[in-house]
Amino acid sequence: MPIIKVQDLFMKIQTLQIFKEDAMSKEKTMQLRKQVAQFEKSDTAASVKQIINTIPPFFILWFLAYQALDISIFLTIALAIVAAGFVVRVFIIFHDCTHGSFFKNKKANAILGTITGIMTLFAYEKWKRDHSIHHATSSNLDKRGTGDVWVMTVDEYIEASPGRRFAYRLYRNPIVMFGLGPLFLYLVSNRFNRKDARPKERNNTYFINAAIVALYGGMIWWIGLPAFAIIQGTILIVAGSFGIWLFYVQHQFEDSYFEDEDQWDYVKAAVDGSSFYKLPKVLQWLTGNIGYHHVHHLSPRVPNYNLEQAHELTPPLHQATTITLKTSLKSIRFRLYDETKKTFVGFKEIQHLLNNTKTTLQRSSVQEK
Repeated sequence: MPIIKVQDLFMKIQTLQIFKEDAMSKEKTMQLRKQVAQFEKSDTAASVKQIINTIPPFFILWFLAYQALDISIFLTIALAIVAAGFVVRVFIIFHDCTHGSFFKNKKANAILGTITGIMTLFAYEKWKRDHSIHHATSSNLDKRGTGDVWVMTVDEYIEASPGRRFAYRLYRNPIVMFGLGPLFLYLVSNRFNRKDARPKERNNTYFINAAIVALYGGMIWWIGLPAFAIIQGTILIVAGSFGIWLFYVQHQFEDSYFEDEDQWDYVKAAVDGSSFYKLPKVLQWLTGNIGYHHVHHLSPRVPNYNLEQAHELTPPLHQATTITLKTSLKSIRFRLYDETKKTFVGFKEIQHLLNNTKTTLQRSSVQEK
């Protein structure tokens, strides 16, 4: 009896410790979100300044790229690549508008979001919905599939049919993801509404599509198809590839956080499931501070121009995984998430598991015969 009572007492102490740790964890979470909340206020002057130093320079670079055709096509392509960097920056403005963080006024965000959506070939209301789902479900293994990069776990991959494994390998191929991926986004994903889209979302997509057709048609009529294709084609492919890379690398790093629904935590998904992509200052400026992705996921209402300050003045956020241009290149070989090891692995690292599965199936087939 005494032994049983000691065991019961020990179990109660453990349970109390768990509840205490859980309560402390929730308290820390609340404190962290409160600390970041002070940076959620948009600044109209800062927003207007960003518009001025982003959109006009893009059009100037486009014009210079066109004028450079008389000098050298290589100079044109070089200028178009620089212009692509400004398209990424335009997209960050679009992105902030979808979160309602660029301006205080909802209508102002919608108008600017639609304009920048035309410039970047993204449907404002459609992407706004999909991206909000991404934020609400990021790193949740039970809620994948909307606004995110396709991720399979090791077990899912092993259990998948050969056809599905082939499709996944093709999808994760860098040439397909970063080369053909932008084309799929521009021509397919962003151009069509989902079946259950509301009228507001549906009409916004139609309007943006019509505006793109009119704008591109007018430009082709004015300067000719070859010139337009060289300049705008280069801009869209470079900007699209870099944009997908940013989105990919900020969630696909070695010890990224992924959990099932019952274990998933919003703050952990933000801080541990999103990286701090430490970029050179020029790239940080062009990408609108989106490298501070952990801050953005913790509080999407923080405008891009406040992300760096929020990170610097909130010590707990310094614990987020930091990656650089050099270290981020390793993420190309991360293909599958290993739920047991809590890390990303490559296809080669799980080949032996596939071989074992094949051997087991072959033995079972022989025994059945």
